[in-house]
Amino acid sequence: MTDAESRYERIEVPEEHPENRVHDFREVLHSYTREEAMLEAQRCLQCALPFCVEACPITQDCRGYIGLVANGQFDEAAHLTLRENPLASTLCKVCYHYCEDACIMRGRGVPIAIRHLKRAALEFGNPNLEYIPSAPRHERIAVVGAGPAGIMAAWELCLRGYSVTIFEKQRAVGGQAGAIPHYRMPNHELLIDLQRFRNFDLTFVEGKAGGRDFTPTSLLAEGYKAVFVAIGASKASYPGVPGEALPGVLPALEFLYDVNQGRPVVLGKKILVVGGGDVAIDAVRTARRLSPGATVTMAYRRTREESPAGEEEIRETEPEEVDFRWLLSPLKVLGTDRVEGMVFQQMELSAPDASGRRAVRPIDGATTTLECDTIIMAIGEKADLTGFPPELGLKIGTKGWPEGSHPDFMTNVEGVFAAGGRSVVHAMAAGTKAAESIDAYLSRKEGRPASPRPDPFGGDTTPPPHPDGYSSPVWKP
Repeated sequence: MTDAESRYERIEVPEEHPENRVHDFREVLHSYTREEAMLEAQRCLQCALPFCVEACPITQDCRGYIGLVANGQFDEAAHLTLRENPLASTLCKVCYHYCEDACIMRGRGVPIAIRHLKRAALEFGNPNLEYIPSAPRHERIAVVGAGPAGIMAAWELCLRGYSVTIFEKQRAVGGQAGAIPHYRMPNHELLIDLQRFRNFDLTFVEGKAGGRDFTPTSLLAEGYKAVFVAIGASKASYPGVPGEALPGVLPALEFLYDVNQGRPVVLGKKILVVGGGDVAIDAVRTARRLSPGATVTMAYRRTREESPAGEEEIRETEPEEVDFRWLLSPLKVLGTDRVEGMVFQQMELSAPDASGRRAVRPIDGATTTLECDTIIMAIGEKADLTGFPPELGLKIGTKGWPEGSHPDFMTNVEGVFAAGGRSVVHAMAAGTKAAESIDAYLSRKEGRPASPRPDPFGGDTTPPPHPDGYSSPVWKP
């Protein structure tokens, strides 16, 4: 193979063999060596127009850190990564790498392994950096929800000198990131990221739920200058079919969260996961690891090609003894005292719908019954707005999270903002925009200019908002 040809072949990412990994929660994807990372980074063309950066919801300068890794400058690569991304240890394991989808090498061969090079920057560079806040503003802001959106907003606000309190209904921080299985994120990476926040005036209050223990308006009454609602979409959706309330029917996110927290989970020997997204994939792979010898099936109403799950996740799942059943839509759950099976309507593809995916339609008179003793529902989530006052006028985002009704994410109550996103990095982007809006709002009230994000490490210069050549974002919320 010539040097030119090798540029189009990715340095293979080390991966645990399926026969070994399905028995426990050991990490599936491993690290590059230092030399492998440099070789992979040297494939990068360093495009003048950084398509990878434009595809990143938080505009991470991946082109920049890839160039540094290519030269063996791992400390500098870690510094650049963490300058823009306070959850880099988390994202280098779980990000859906939209940057790679936009990589120009994708059209010529295999895209640069950008996420894995971020991991290399942190593993071979110095990740033990501390964020430095600006001079205190003596204004406290409340954030409701300790997921990626809430944490990112707190980072942006603390860097500007605000004091922040984050309220989280669970007994641990992370939000839905806390449901990511350990075979993807095994080492409490979020807590590693939060160690860099130790200089901030930042307080976490766990076990306190918005709508139950307080409301956004009650927080304003307590003296908080602004409130950011970042509760995401954590309440399970159900298909609304007969029998779905039977014992043995489990919501997927709750199932995954319980497993991560070490809580006992009872599964049968014929496990059925209903859904086709990333949560469904996480559920079948987790069930496979928890139940040796069980049959594990995933049923989805569309085909593999129309599945919203990431291609990488599906590829990793296929050799893990999971039975995929496509074009099946749930009709009813069978059973009397407990789940015994599920009846599905058989579907077929039709013309593309508004999203560009092939739509599906039922095949008249065609049904399929799958025997099972456990059903894990993974057909979507929505926000739990119980107890939140209706005067907020919250609108619901595309995947069920609440948003403010105004362009700056403010709700109908002055000083209360709300936003979220469909993945960890999209939620982070929403947190950034909400924090910028909160700073602009409070700055207007105090008669001062809004402040751009300062150097997170306490330097005298403000980092540029975008790297050279950046044109416009290509990502969607």
